[in-house]
Amino acid sequence: MVDLTVIILTKNETVNLRKCIESFHGCARRFVVVDSYSTDATEALCRELAAELQAAGMSLDFYQHSFVDYSTQLNWGLNNTSIQTEWTMRMDADEELTDELAQEIDLCLSSVCPPVNGIILRRRMYFMGRWIKHGGRYPELLLRVFRTGKALCEMKIMDEHMILTEGTTMTFRSDLIDNNQKAIDWWINKHNWYSSREVLDYQRLRAERREDTAVALSMSSKQARTKRIIKEKGYYRLPRFFRSHVYFLYRYYVRLGFLDGTEGRIYHFLQAYWYRFLVDTKMYECDKKGIEMGQQGDLK
Repeated sequence: MVDLTVIILTKNETVNLRKCIESFHGCARRFVVVDSYSTDATEALCRELAAELQAAGMSLDFYQHSFVDYSTQLNWGLNNTSIQTEWTMRMDADEELTDELAQEIDLCLSSVCPPVNGIILRRRMYFMGRWIKHGGRYPELLLRVFRTGKALCEMKIMDEHMILTEGTTMTFRSDLIDNNQKAIDWWINKHNWYSSREVLDYQRLRAERREDTAVALSMSSKQARTKRIIKEKGYYRLPRFFRSHVYFLYRYYVRLGFLDGTEGRIYHFLQAYWYRFLVDTKMYECDKKGIEMGQQGDLK
């Protein structure tokens, strides 16, 4: 067992949370769940899991806190849940470890020495049960494990990343999995919510006229840094509506998204075209009507 605390943010995650926690196979000492007042049985499930983990020499602590945005919620959890283990890990409830990653964390994390304070993980994404290998979606490199007190979540409304406050990073070999079990209605509702958050983030970006928004990511993964630069200095400078069309063609044909089969066709169209077109539509409406997007709160 590693001296590791795993922090998970939840809102109605009964279909995902158990598989997330069980995927660690006992390699983490403590789990912290920060819940934004779920209306399903998430709290009851946490009590059940806490009892099971305690019997195996681990623990799970359940907290509730009102959701403003992901960054605020995660940083609240990092600062207010008495994390005392050497290492901390950020997980989403719909994520899980591969058996290989659980073993790599168990065998290797304790031997990582300073100045390495952060571990970058490779994430693979599943959609409708299929691994999306193409379209530039794999592997997604994310800073997820860090020495306690040496990292925080950057204060962004969208595309927020963990950033180290000091030290360097290394990359583990094995994969983290994003495999949400909820229905497509939930996925569409979530991305409609995301689109409003993205418009708000863009409006603030434009108002602040930030010239180098990638600086904050200097202690995160190089991939995350590159994506931020391309999005803010490349994609946003293309004409609205046209850019979603170009992005889909790039993802689906140039980056071989068509090799992901029927599920991939649905995913790349919805995520690369429909979602980006929806963001542009909301931007257009806001500009036309003089609307300033407000805080979105949690996903309803």
